[in-house]
Amino acid sequence: MASRQHSIPGSERSPLEGSRSTGAADPRERIEVTIILRRGPGADTRAAERATRAGSIKKRAYLTREQLEAAQGAAAEDIARVESFAQDHGLDVVEASRARRSVVLSGTVGAFSTAFGVTLTRYEHPSGTYRGRTGTVQVPEELGPIVQAVLGLDDRPQSTAKFRIHRPADGSIVSARAAATAGFTPPQLAQLYDFPTGLDGSGQCIAVIELGGGFKNDDLKAYFAQLNFPLPQVTSVAVDGAHNAPAGDPNSADGEVMLDIEVAATIAPKAKIAVYFAPNTDRGFLDAITTAVHDSTRKPLVVSISWGGPESSWTPQAMQSFDQAFQDAAALGVTICCASGDNGSADMAQNWDGKAHVDFPASSPAVLACGGTHVDAAGGSVTSEVVWNDLPSGGAGGGGVSDVFALPAWQAKSGVPPSANTGGHVGRGVPDVCGDASPRSGYIVRVDGQQTVIGGTSAVAPLWAGLIALLNQHFGHPVGFLNPVIYGLPPAAKAFRDITSGNNGAYSAKTGWDACTGLGSPDGAKLMAALK
Repeated sequence: MASRQHSIPGSERSPLEGSRSTGAADPRERIEVTIILRRGPGADTRAAERATRAGSIKKRAYLTREQLEAAQGAAAEDIARVESFAQDHGLDVVEASRARRSVVLSGTVGAFSTAFGVTLTRYEHPSGTYRGRTGTVQVPEELGPIVQAVLGLDDRPQSTAKFRIHRPADGSIVSARAAATAGFTPPQLAQLYDFPTGLDGSGQCIAVIELGGGFKNDDLKAYFAQLNFPLPQVTSVAVDGAHNAPAGDPNSADGEVMLDIEVAATIAPKAKIAVYFAPNTDRGFLDAITTAVHDSTRKPLVVSISWGGPESSWTPQAMQSFDQAFQDAAALGVTICCASGDNGSADMAQNWDGKAHVDFPASSPAVLACGGTHVDAAGGSVTSEVVWNDLPSGGAGGGGVSDVFALPAWQAKSGVPPSANTGGHVGRGVPDVCGDASPRSGYIVRVDGQQTVIGGTSAVAPLWAGLIALLNQHFGHPVGFLNPVIYGLPPAAKAFRDITSGNNGAYSAKTGWDACTGLGSPDGAKLMAALK
């Protein structure tokens, strides 16, 4: 007698708008899928909260990776049940991890379709072809309480990189000579933001998540030699079959990869940089994050993420899985820095529905969401800093109010407004902090043999990641999840430059926290002093 089926909550999918079906997916095609499991029975679900509760950074007691696995990992018997299910359906177990609460399965499209009650179809879309599904994912009723998400059946592109190349009026890439006057080097911005001196990130590792593109060692050698900086130790880590694969075009994802590495490594020049390359799918993205967070070899203490998409483009099952992975990071003392988006309060470059949206994963309450500004400077000091807004065509810093995540306790007194959308939903406010992001005051970087200027909130995430690596070095202890601490700092600490001018569409800057620039841009030295 066939087992009754259970629909996984939040697993509903629809084709991407503008997609055209081209027929059934080849049933013989081999694919891999990641199954996310519940925390084990009796799990300590408040471990992250306790690890970040202490008022003093140095009093925080983080879990080791072994302790986290024991406290919040998947139960061995739950993994065994999924493995038995896989065997019954002709699927191979590639990997199982209690700490990451995941089981990776391999098999044919036909076998997966039968096992999970889905029909997989090929689609054409302006962004490329993909394998998709509609409706929910099914599992046997006995696995219903165990399986939280099934990722990888659908391999549509999930995220976009949050970088913007500065372009003259003719649309070309800025020349090397013009780049020297059109933007700032990351060390110049570190000086403008008064990042603490005498620190270089020694003993630290910064993880960078990339969903495409790659880097060339010759570019890194030339860039750091030009700045008279030491060549950083950069390691490429392959996830789900992806790898360092530069396209040779600065307009490609190479621009994101090089921007992230060059910004983080010039802020913290002695830190090791680990670049986790994964496919641009919800499965690949999550697997890259959990690989980095649970990497017991490199042990990164800060993760920079410059990719994302509007909350409405994600399945609830994926968002829940990401958010729980970020909570695990907080319990370990790992800081997650996420770009807040480059399309203003709409957060949608195409097919805008007229509503305000926030970008995920920046909207997760367990990450440091990084918004954007435009900076003017003279004589080594900031003369003006306003909300980055070059709309309609030039981008703007993302921010707003989450439709998914509730208002966190540490934001309760920050004046987060109701959503600009009908109904005025009250939720998690984005961003938390900000930094220079306008391409017109962007970052001088080198990509595929060309020196150019790139902006976007994708530059702010590695900027903050580099600063956090310096803070970790200074304290000799991870600062970890910063939000509960920085939202409680008194204005007299002057740890942030309050941005009070400009808007990102639906929201305007104001005194104190706002949905364009958060608490403000950093004064690194004063922030370090305040965290003491």
